[in-house]
Amino acid sequence: MPFVPDTETRRVALVTGASRGIGHAIATALARDGFSVCVNCSSEKGLPAAEAFAAELAETYGVEAAACAADVSSEEQVDALIAFTIERFGRLDVLVNNAGITRDGSLLRMSAEDFDRVISVNLKSAFLTSRRACKIMMKQRWGRIINMASIVGVVGNAGQANYAASKAGVIGLTKTIAREFGARNVTANAIAPGFIATDMTAELPEKMLKGMSERIALKRMGTAEEVADLAAFLASDRASYITGQVIGIDGGMSL
Repeated sequence: MPFVPDTETRRVALVTGASRGIGHAIATALARDGFSVCVNCSSEKGLPAAEAFAAELAETYGVEAAACAADVSSEEQVDALIAFTIERFGRLDVLVNNAGITRDGSLLRMSAEDFDRVISVNLKSAFLTSRRACKIMMKQRWGRIINMASIVGVVGNAGQANYAASKAGVIGLTKTIAREFGARNVTANAIAPGFIATDMTAELPEKMLKGMSERIALKRMGTAEEVADLAAFLASDRASYITGQVIGIDGGMSL
């Protein structure tokens, strides 16, 4: 059964990087389960599409939804994003740190700029948003921080030193948040997806996709919706005693 908010005021979720892929699916799953949703996109260029998506969520699921453009690696823009969410919805109960990028390359060829940018977007952003959100959630004495890590952050991956480091950092950050705010009924968990079918993977050669799938116990890629269902569960009261965990969703890829 879907989670139905049990408070007089509908709970509010902010999903970063929600304009496409896994973030899009998570925002949809949360709206389906009765959350009001703030849809974040990275720039003003993507705002019209994000606003159309928010309008679709509101019409389809009967919830409040709005969109806000913000580069979550920027402290100033994160402050504005959180302020927008509070002004628009009056509260913030669930933060899903999904925004992320890749700039792959071998360690010897990777530029310091590419390393820093991935760390900034994937890890620093989660720090900035969580720092602001936890201040709100601890006062409410209820909150959920859901950070998108990766199986790569657990096992590493050749050609992704920056990405693997950022996701390993997200895992450490998640566990620290769980320890610091657990007494205030704020949980923090990380989701570690494996090989998930998204717009980016759709551009890979078919031979490569087949080879990757053969490495997975279930012999297929995961879907964004499968990841989103896990995020929706972690956002609900049903996950009230789960915190500080790294939950793999990789079809057995890491076995």
